[in-house]
Amino acid sequence: MKFLQKMERKYGKYAIKHLMKYIIILYIVGWFIQIMDATRFGVNNGLYARYLAFDVPQILHGQIWRIITFIIMPPENSSYIFMVFTLYLYYILGTSLENAWGAFRFNLYFIMGILMQVLAGFGLYFTLGLNLNLTTYYLNMSLFFAFATVYPNMQLLLFFLIPIKIKWLAIIDGGYFLVVIIMNFMYGGATGIAVAVSAIVSLLNFIIFFLMTRNYKRVSPQEIHRKRAYKREVDKHRQNGVLVHRCDICGRTSETNKELSFRFCSKCGGNHEYCQDHLFTHEHVK
Repeated sequence: MKFLQKMERKYGKYAIKHLMKYIIILYIVGWFIQIMDATRFGVNNGLYARYLAFDVPQILHGQIWRIITFIIMPPENSSYIFMVFTLYLYYILGTSLENAWGAFRFNLYFIMGILMQVLAGFGLYFTLGLNLNLTTYYLNMSLFFAFATVYPNMQLLLFFLIPIKIKWLAIIDGGYFLVVIIMNFMYGGATGIAVAVSAIVSLLNFIIFFLMTRNYKRVSPQEIHRKRAYKREVDKHRQNGVLVHRCDICGRTSETNKELSFRFCSKCGGNHEYCQDHLFTHEHVK
């Protein structure tokens, strides 16, 4: 966590703001290339397959731009309406995550996902001899997991009728990932392996990023003990269900002196509360 914060302070100024907007533009370009290839050249002989797709032998022969250009392939579906809806959904998820995390962390999530796809492609080529045509389809789908960790209780209307929380949809999405991975490994052949590996590394990217950014201090024994001690202290100050604040220095309370403000001191050990006259003048309890 501290390492990530240091990275953000040092390199945050280089982060691409509104990254998902540019990703969507690339998908639209890829979509038009896909349509042109299908109508004029055929999918296997078109511009994308010949010059832009992820192809390890071609990369090793100097076409290094394929490490990046393969990401322009949009979600594969023949329905234009579905394509527009999917790109809009990606934009909403990506923009929401960037607003919640900041541009640097969202950049990091997406770039990590692309790098993991590339490493998986090279790994399968050198170990099993498989030259797989990888895409970012499952990387984009993993954005839903990330969104669910940030807004778990947000509700959506499933089929525009049934209200359901995001966290339950994320669980369903996880089940879909699991089925995709198992079925493609078992019955998909070389193409299926590419799909399964892409889904696995997208999940790994989410898990690694989640572990990197999680605040473990919140679940540490010291923090749990502090929260329990704070709750006990608050309960002691309650009278007839009303919270009563009391200054540790002068003994005045929010009941006897309603004009005073009371605060807990973050620098004192334990939970010590002071009135406005003693909050900045007391000696900190260690």
